[in-house]
Amino acid sequence: MSRYEEAALSAGKILQEYELCEQCLGRLFSKRLHLSSNRLLGRRLLDGRTAKSCHICRGLFGDLNHYARLMADASSGYEFSSFMVGCMVKPSIIDRDDQVRSRYRLRGADGVKTDITRELAKMFSRRTRARADPMRPDLTLIVDTKGRSCSVHSRSVVVSGRYVKTKRGITQKQKPCRDCAGGGCAACDWHGLSGFESVEGQISEFLFGKLGGTVARFTWVGGEDKSSLVLGSGRPFFARIQNPRRRKLRTRSKALDSVRLGRLGMVSGPPRGPLRFVSSVRMSVSAAGDLKKLKGLAGATVAVYEKSGRRSEKKIYSVRYRKKRKAVEMMIRADGGLPIKRFVSGDEVSPGISQVLGARCACLEFDFVDVSMITIN
Repeated sequence: MSRYEEAALSAGKILQEYELCEQCLGRLFSKRLHLSSNRLLGRRLLDGRTAKSCHICRGLFGDLNHYARLMADASSGYEFSSFMVGCMVKPSIIDRDDQVRSRYRLRGADGVKTDITRELAKMFSRRTRARADPMRPDLTLIVDTKGRSCSVHSRSVVVSGRYVKTKRGITQKQKPCRDCAGGGCAACDWHGLSGFESVEGQISEFLFGKLGGTVARFTWVGGEDKSSLVLGSGRPFFARIQNPRRRKLRTRSKALDSVRLGRLGMVSGPPRGPLRFVSSVRMSVSAAGDLKKLKGLAGATVAVYEKSGRRSEKKIYSVRYRKKRKAVEMMIRADGGLPIKRFVSGDEVSPGISQVLGARCACLEFDFVDVSMITIN
């Protein structure tokens, strides 16, 4: 007896007790026969018989075009080339399917939920010409057959760039929304921010306008004081935009209120592990003593102590200085993360400028002239 004849015999026994639609009947035997179309196999196994209703799916497969239209409508505002479909099915449907497969020992047959998901993916792919990709989809669609609805989630995108801060008095980070603590809610239009005044806020507002999305999560390559400027080519940053509607940023640069953006582009993600970078900093310092001693800081390793007890080391690569009427103008190049004001005052930083000069010094103002990331192979 051939495999098909065995399948036809089993199908006949099932049909003596249950009415099944073409899709559900074919699904029970298609893997055994190595066939791809459940519907065509089911039609052949039914052998001219018709089912008024299906014991397993209760007509759900005949209603899949409705859900395919829901999927198309829900995804219409999104840019995507790949997708994944998930579905929520009534437990009673799954229970009836399990019962039939168990009773007739139909091992290896796909479950009804798997088949519904696969059929919806085929329909959606034909409508949108996007490809199904369960590993890394641009768009994930969840179909709720009980609630007759479809929800959509777009995979986050990451933007890299640099910002130049042209005005003082602007903080780098924005305070989170008081109502949701940054998680996103109706009060903050789901962005999680209290406003758009800071560097983070201005960049976020620009990216939301270009890409859509909800919350932006930033990875900063260092930071600066509210009173400091960021000059030169700017400070690198990475911004992950959650649930974006568009996936490509066609703008390479943009001037905002007090921030200029450059070198904008899409990347797969922020760097992994600790970020290493070197900063060139211009400082105005209130200092006294023998300024020639400052040259000894070039090449020195500075120990930085935190209140938590953590100790880190930062290297000073170069030091230049010039005496002005009321202050000393200095230019240093050092490892990123060196606390500039504490380096000048010597507060839990050794050696500091005050320690080297043997006099109490204070940082009046400092700006970042250059920030360079170090690539680790």
